[in-house]
Amino acid sequence: MRGLLQNDAAVSADAYLAWWQLAGVDGAVTEAPVNWLRPAPARSAPMNEAVSTASVVEKPRTLESFLAWLADDPAQPERRWSGTQIAPVGKAQAALMVVTDLPDPADLSEGRLLADRAGLLFDAMLRAIGLDRDAIHLASLFTARPPGGMVEASDLATAADRMRTHVALAQPRRLLLLGDRTIRALLPTSDGPYAQSPASGLRDFNHDGGNVPAIATFHPRLLLTQPAAKAECWRILQSLIEEARP
Repeated sequence: MRGLLQNDAAVSADAYLAWWQLAGVDGAVTEAPVNWLRPAPARSAPMNEAVSTASVVEKPRTLESFLAWLADDPAQPERRWSGTQIAPVGKAQAALMVVTDLPDPADLSEGRLLADRAGLLFDAMLRAIGLDRDAIHLASLFTARPPGGMVEASDLATAADRMRTHVALAQPRRLLLLGDRTIRALLPTSDGPYAQSPASGLRDFNHDGGNVPAIATFHPRLLLTQPAAKAECWRILQSLIEEARP
């Protein structure tokens, strides 16, 4: 008998709840009134979003602060690599800014970019367009050399992004990119890494502050091993002879 009464009570309760549901009551209520039309409370950001927002750092706004940030910021890819760091050199608003990919082993030994035989060839390239190292701003995508000279795609994207900031702050009149890796990172094109505008050989490089005319050519280290490419390199550099004079 007791089991039958319990079953009947359960059936009655289910029927009672079903009746209220059909009547439109689909939530629990309390004795106190509730303002169902009040705006929904603002959603608090998840912990991972809050950490991500807090970690965003404003970019440097002057060339001096950028160079200090580049040398000291612990989040830069170079902090993971051992060895000498080679900082960019040269004044702001130079006639020409030259960007290479990363220091060569000989550069690390001498503590400057484009040293040794590649540096001698680079100096000759500058003289051919009426410039020298004192007249340019010289930088590399990476200030140090990773093991084996290989960089990850994510690091290359980071370096390309900060180089756009670097160019904006350095404010050069023209930009010269050396080497396939530098060109693919900063001036990608579907027509090949050394494709240029047929009119002048210059293309617009977009950076944080606008754009600057840019040109791309072979790295001196490649010219040392492939002398036949020097003629093409000279043809490309000719568009800078008048443009890059102080």
